[in-house]
Amino acid sequence: MTFGVLTMRGIISSPSQLLVALLALTISIRSVSAFVTPSTRTINNNLLQHATPSSSTTALQMEVIEVDVAIVGGGPAGCTCALYTSRADLSTMILDKNPASGALAITSHIANYPGVDRSMSGAELLEQMKVQAVQYGTRYERAQVFMIDVNGDETGDDVYTKCVYTPDFMVKARSLVLATGAMGRVGKPFPGEKEFLGSGVSYCATCDGAFYRDAVVAVYGASTEAIEEALFLTKFAKTVHWITSVDISRTTAGGAERNKVLDQDLLESLYQCENVEHLEQTRLIEVLGDMNGVTGVKLMRKGSTEEEIIEVEGAFIYGAGGGSKPITEFCQSKVDLDESGGVIVDENMKTSCDGVYAIGDIRNTDYKQVVVAASDGCIAAMSIEKFLYNRKAIKVDWIHK
Repeated sequence: MTFGVLTMRGIISSPSQLLVALLALTISIRSVSAFVTPSTRTINNNLLQHATPSSSTTALQMEVIEVDVAIVGGGPAGCTCALYTSRADLSTMILDKNPASGALAITSHIANYPGVDRSMSGAELLEQMKVQAVQYGTRYERAQVFMIDVNGDETGDDVYTKCVYTPDFMVKARSLVLATGAMGRVGKPFPGEKEFLGSGVSYCATCDGAFYRDAVVAVYGASTEAIEEALFLTKFAKTVHWITSVDISRTTAGGAERNKVLDQDLLESLYQCENVEHLEQTRLIEVLGDMNGVTGVKLMRKGSTEEEIIEVEGAFIYGAGGGSKPITEFCQSKVDLDESGGVIVDENMKTSCDGVYAIGDIRNTDYKQVVVAASDGCIAAMSIEKFLYNRKAIKVDWIHK
């Protein structure tokens, strides 16, 4: 099975696909690799074994990609699953929102993963996992997934019964793996945050940004995720107020390097946008609004004794270091969840939907370890191979000469 591109003719067969088509008309389509780092782009160009899809000129300019396995999430679970499915000669694609914001990526040192030097950082281990998967044919793309379809009734296709939707392209797959982890926002919300969630408060600029064309919005958070989301909003909003409670400069007054976490290239790109105002060392106090939705945010600047109010129509809130809530919003209740919000799976990592699997911390297991996530990925991959080839038993491994 190779990657391919279809025109939009005949694929709008469900409400989900109609929504994507309307979004494509609204958004100025970016290149798929617009936010892919140069190293990742080199990997894709030099190591990808499957054919890279060519661009098709259509009325809506929406690229459609067909794969055997679509994996949402590029952490240790997703990369391990991709490694195994690619070795099984199943065309595999990873869609990863931000490789720098996952639980493993922000871990400074790995001391308990077998065979790994204890001085290795989480980001280094994750990069090795990604490279290994790509070497066997996995296609890796930076993309924000905002919606999925999980059966043929929704997709209108009896072969590619799963669809994954991003602002830039749509992936049609024969099987789907959910591996987005558990770094969702948790903890006590800001006053007004819960009240106006969905009415001006959002945790996904890629999902909701198109609704704020020529509007004034606020983005709160000192993380690479917040920077990337603010950068996306600059294409729509008249003004983006980026609010950070800390000093995010890279060096101290004495010249010592301080900030090694934030993506400096993205940060520089954000600073170059004329419609961005950065409010540094400023705390978010409250989200304000009325019956029509968000009307402003109340702030307190460092060194000031008075609160100030900035009028905005949208408030996009991101935690500085993530949380522990399974990231399942894009699933839209299409798979069963337990009381804690984790995706329910069986011993084969299969969810309540045929051909859909969940691995890693998205299951909200008590054992949130890299080695456990990798194990989940292996189990899911073997289960997928059995499912797609209609085998009666698990094939243990696949040998490539």
